[in-house]
Amino acid sequence: MSKVILKVEDLKVQFNIKSNKHFFDFSSDKLKAVDGISFELKEGETIGIVGESGCGKSTLARAIIDLVPIASGKVIFEGKELTSMSKKERWLIKKDMQMIFQDPLASLDPRMTIGDIIAEPLLAFYPHLNKKQRKEKVLNIMSKVGLLANVINRYPHEFSGGQCQRIGIARALITEPKLIICDEPVSALDVSIQAQVTNLLMDLQKEMNLSLIFISHDLSVVKHISHKILVIYLGNMVEMAEKNELFDNPLHPYNKALISAVPIADPRLERAKTIQFLQGDLPSPINPPSGCVFRTRCPNVIEKCALEKPQISIINDKHILKCFNY
Repeated sequence: MSKVILKVEDLKVQFNIKSNKHFFDFSSDKLKAVDGISFELKEGETIGIVGESGCGKSTLARAIIDLVPIASGKVIFEGKELTSMSKKERWLIKKDMQMIFQDPLASLDPRMTIGDIIAEPLLAFYPHLNKKQRKEKVLNIMSKVGLLANVINRYPHEFSGGQCQRIGIARALITEPKLIICDEPVSALDVSIQAQVTNLLMDLQKEMNLSLIFISHDLSVVKHISHKILVIYLGNMVEMAEKNELFDNPLHPYNKALISAVPIADPRLERAKTIQFLQGDLPSPINPPSGCVFRTRCPNVIEKCALEKPQISIINDKHILKCFNY
């Protein structure tokens, strides 16, 4: 049985937003970007995180890797609570926790060659390596991600989006991390390139025994790469289960609506299916609805939904749900 490498407990992230409601009134409101999310990730496992834009997916990822401050809760990596560590201790552990960003070209310094870009983490975490040793490591990881050695001195603008994302993957892997957080790494790529990049990540995961957090809007991509899936809405976890269980037996009305919108390859089945459209827009995280945050768009809302927050229910020891209607 694989050990738990990452444990997130009741994680909350809040931002103070300045509001000018009245003249000379410079008060601030609290934006609840992540509101009490918990999950576990095992060694060699992938957890997919899905939800609409603005629901807190990227903020959750950045909080785990210490790029944004945490209001409360715990992030435990390999048995060590990161939130109680000093700044220096958190810095040293970051070589085992790396991130792949959404926009492949924007995440690369245009003034640096790709050899220097990929080698940059080595300068930070392995300063004892000489130039020759760094180059050997760079060439080795370039080979793993499908980049030819003769492009090592080229610049990011000379590469396609898919190649730039391979460079970003190489940079994340150069320190031989145990956890990679992928923040929508294929959303800016063509469909065929998306498949290449996701398959590359899956191959590297098997080869290097990586644990992955994979964030995406595309449920079909998430199903392909993930072992289990976490669905979040307005900073709250609403459902989590193994990928087949989540797709075959969706329980939360929000998750049902997301899955109903996934295209089916068979034209007859696609025409026959019923899409469950969500009514209204995503509420503001500055002023979220009382009780269940999904109640303003839920087709099955009851009076209790406005009065209190639903607690976690565990169905069949494997399906986690927050809903009063189950």
